[in-house]
Amino acid sequence: MGWTNVLGVRISAVNLKSATGFIQKAIEDGRKEYVCVRDAHGVVRCQDDPELRSIHNRAFLVTPDGMPLVWALKRAGHLESDRVYGPDLMLSVFEAGTSRGIRHFLYGATAETLQQLQARLLARFPDAEIAGSYAPPFHKLSPQEEADIADRLNRSGADIIWVGLSSPKQELWMARMRDRLEASMLIGVGAAFDFHAGLKRQAPRFIQRSGFEWAFRLLCEPRRLWRRYALVVPTFISLTAFQRLGLRKFPIEEAVSGSGASGQM
Repeated sequence: MGWTNVLGVRISAVNLKSATGFIQKAIEDGRKEYVCVRDAHGVVRCQDDPELRSIHNRAFLVTPDGMPLVWALKRAGHLESDRVYGPDLMLSVFEAGTSRGIRHFLYGATAETLQQLQARLLARFPDAEIAGSYAPPFHKLSPQEEADIADRLNRSGADIIWVGLSSPKQELWMARMRDRLEASMLIGVGAAFDFHAGLKRQAPRFIQRSGFEWAFRLLCEPRRLWRRYALVVPTFISLTAFQRLGLRKFPIEEAVSGSGASGQM
């Protein structure tokens, strides 16, 4: 499995089919890993947060959840790479897992969102095994709360824990809890919970493929997102230009595991 260096973050050279296959194989092999679903905003955020960057570079997969990252992979020679959008990955893994008895746990959001999400997933995949769900409190978890949550998740017997928290909260949680959880895979999918529960509208597919999904989301939630995109879009464009022109280096600082073969940009 190849990858490319995008501003010091190791982006996996995958598409929806191959990412689903790698996750299934890891479960069959009994590995304990986590998956980050990453867009340009997350890559920019990693620039000023060495811990977050390290978390990504230790992940089993960092999927390209945004067309700018797909384009970077293709420029680096990974022509089979394509967008692995969090909501699509969730549906793909659910579908592939029904015949294999994969057990899922839904962690995040609110109790009401989880109830709607579970009902919709089971309507779409009647044979899916959902081992449980839990909406964590919004405050910072105490050590005892974390221990109780780990026990709840482990008792469920889940193979995959889907983590629907905001970023970077979900990445920090997965890295912190990974060694305490028995589930094979932790997969952070953020807003996928709201989308699949029917609470938020997804961009039309042609907008998703255009690279301008950020503009659609900005129009939907201008108050919440305008500051983010006012910073992210010009920063990502300028930094990736510096990297491509060799004007600035963005080394992968961690000794990484998970996806193996190098293919740096």
